Amino acid sequence: MFNVCNTVSMTLLSPLHSLPHPFARTLNPHPHSKPLSFSISFSSNSTFKFPTLCTSPSSTTHHPLPPNEILLQLTQSSSGSVPNTTTFVTLIQSFTNFHEIENLLKILENESGFKPDTHFYNIALDALVEDNKLKLVEMLHSKMVNEGVVLDVSTFNVLIKALCKAHQLRPAILMLEEMANHGLKPDEKTFTTLMQGFIEEGDLNGALRMKKQMVGYGCLLTAVSVNVLVNGFCKEGRIEEALRFVQEVSEEGFNPDQVTFNSLVNGFCRIGNVNDALDIVDFMIEKGFDPDVYTYNSLISGMCKLGEFDKAVEILQQMILRECSPNTVTYNTLISALCKENEIEAATDLARIFVSKGLLPDVCTFNTLIQGLCLSKNRDIAMEMFEEMKNKGCKPDEFTYSILIDSLCYERRLKEALMLLKEMESSGCARNAVVYNTLIDGLCKSRRIEDAEEIFDQMELLGVSRSSITYNTLIDGLCKNRRVEEASQLMDQMIMEGLQPDKFTYNSLLTYFCRVGDIEKAADIVQTMASNGCEPDIVTYGTLIGGLCRAGRLDVASKLLRSVQMKGIVLTPRAYNPVIQALFKRKRTKEGMRLFREMMEKSDPPDAISYKIVFRGLCNGGGPIQEAVDFTVEMLEKGILPEFPSFGFLAEGLCSLSMEDTLIELVNMVMEKAQMSERETSMIRGFLKIRKFNDALANLGGILDRQNPKRYY
Repeated sequence: MFNVCNTVSMTLLSPLHSLPHPFARTLNPHPHSKPLSFSISFSSNSTFKFPTLCTSPSSTTHHPLPPNEILLQLTQSSSGSVPNTTTFVTLIQSFTNFHEIENLLKILENESGFKPDTHFYNIALDALVEDNKLKLVEMLHSKMVNEGVVLDVSTFNVLIKALCKAHQLRPAILMLEEMANHGLKPDEKTFTTLMQGFIEEGDLNGALRMKKQMVGYGCLLTAVSVNVLVNGFCKEGRIEEALRFVQEVSEEGFNPDQVTFNSLVNGFCRIGNVNDALDIVDFMIEKGFDPDVYTYNSLISGMCKLGEFDKAVEILQQMILRECSPNTVTYNTLISALCKENEIEAATDLARIFVSKGLLPDVCTFNTLIQGLCLSKNRDIAMEMFEEMKNKGCKPDEFTYSILIDSLCYERRLKEALMLLKEMESSGCARNAVVYNTLIDGLCKSRRIEDAEEIFDQMELLGVSRSSITYNTLIDGLCKNRRVEEASQLMDQMIMEGLQPDKFTYNSLLTYFCRVGDIEKAADIVQTMASNGCEPDIVTYGTLIGGLCRAGRLDVASKLLRSVQMKGIVLTPRAYNPVIQALFKRKRTKEGMRLFREMMEKSDPPDAISYKIVFRGLCNGGGPIQEAVDFTVEMLEKGILPEFPSFGFLAEGLCSLSMEDTLIELVNMVMEKAQMSERETSMIRGFLKIRKFNDALANLGGILDRQNPKRYY
């Protein structure tokens, strides 16, 4: 793997003519959907309240001159004219607070006699959206409304784009509906922006609903909207549907272009079909389109995902040979591949090589390295890199914060995670539901339910859409903290918000009622679940079977087990284990063993808990001791160590029957499977040799307990 760095370095240093042509066919990369860029104009007072996007404006974009000096030069040289669009956009994007924008408006009005109109505001809003300064978008929109400037279709398109960038799809839909109140009809840009927003959130079906609504409004699909949907299909791995869709629209006059082909290449590479991607490249070239950097990036990414690093570098070589310059995405892909193989040092070295070639690391480079460090449990180093990233002027994005917050929550470092959330909000970074969901989950697992509820409520106040995952996480936390009434109320609220409870929602409530022994309520949950069209799964049935067994209703649990089997559902240890355990507790050893053997033959293989339940039952049940010995050997051959208390009972039985040699053999097998140190093994064998079995077992038990903390089933 470390050879990748050397190969890449040599590739970059080698003259083009010396590079081999790696494939007989041509190649190409990853379709980066270019951000939708819409033209802008304006129209009247809005009754729609633009929701809060951020708590503060984004950090500044660096420009050669401070905004005030640019303003001064403009007023001195404009001679009553308004700055051109390019100058104006650069100026707007240089602003870091709303006061600077207000100063610009005053200067334009006082010095040039220019009254900002709809077109002016549209350009300003779009420039701020493109620069991700969403708080300033909100403030400028409010000023526009207060000044009585008329909003037009382009205004709404820009505002919808801002909401989509802030992951606020529900407010974006409300903004679409608001257009009718102004006598405006959405155009293809409106719908395409919303389609892109849904796709970015991983909701292709939502995008397809927008497409249907778009057609209903009489808007024709454009090349941009077609490519957005093709990219959406490909991102979700639905390549066959993407191809069918391209075929359908081609029959209606659409001609696939470079973006279309790149999306398909990327889609095939995503699902590991690089050969099919190469076929698309061949067809693309036949149609007169040369592979570009996006094409090559997709192929490099596809090869990296398959672990074909040498071929990925060969594609890089061909890319350079065809005079297509690699970009930061190219290198980030290779760095990411190294990080996934836990080659963090090699990835860092590769990043240094790229810097030496004049390519500065971007937010994706840092995100990849930070994620690699977090996954390899180097979280403190990841935090150091996060600080270095900021010091180098590279602004963290929502994914940077998501990675770090997830890692901190995993380690239960919730105070630091919450501090990062505050930093994220204050930096003006677009809010991401994933971050809030991660924090709610971490807080629930640490039994800080009140804090989790506060984050949940904060999401609504900040306009961050709450998903089924958000609700399910908090409902599960409330159930585990015995606040089931509040959990039920939250499920009702979930339904009112248009979200349907799923099996995770119902299973959380079911687990609670089974745990407290309220079987009637548990049965009601399963019935409600089925009547609402949510088919119970094996987790549902396993939970209910466990609840019945704990409530002493073994016969009912056994009948349910058979009933589930009749449905054709593959049973898991989760369903079998409670029944087997209940049978052994009632000294029905033969039935318990028969059910265990049935599980081995007809369902998913028994897990460690299954073996320990049977082992405990055989050792404590007074059955034939040889059966317990044979099962111990079987268990050890599976790599599962016995729990010592039950092994102690077996040892006592063997000693009382003068079967010490069998005990010694079992102890030796346990020590081998436990990979005990030479010192530990020698000490225990010394006690066995002089027949001090109690001392040998006491030491063995201490070591086993340290290796396998006690669990009760």
